[in-house]
Amino acid sequence: MARNFVQPGDTLTFTAPYAVTSGAGMLVGAVFSVALNAAALGAPVEGKTSGVWDLPKATGEAWVAYTTKVYWDNINKRLTSTASGNTYVGVAVQNQASADTSGRAKLNGTVA
Repeated sequence: MARNFVQPGDTLTFTAPYAVTSGAGMLVGAVFSVALNAAALGAPVEGKTSGVWDLPKATGEAWVAYTTKVYWDNINKRLTSTASGNTYVGVAVQNQASADTSGRAKLNGTVA
């Protein structure tokens, strides 16, 4: 193995950009992740940048599995299918009705 490999990079230690609970989405700079532990503003927090997660979803939007791109609305701390003003984070992996308040998405694991 190459000697300069450090880690897979799908779990990183961040400085919490706001108080987060375990399982909450967070945008740190250009990187979106899901907090693996609770943390106060400015405290270290482990974040998972990949995988499939159930996260808060904007109501009024119906999603189609594997077709709907999802974005992080950092103002309202939820997923949305609205690209404008939001950060692309992945794709819906199950159909979601417009009344649903949470949505299942696969994170793309890349930076914005």
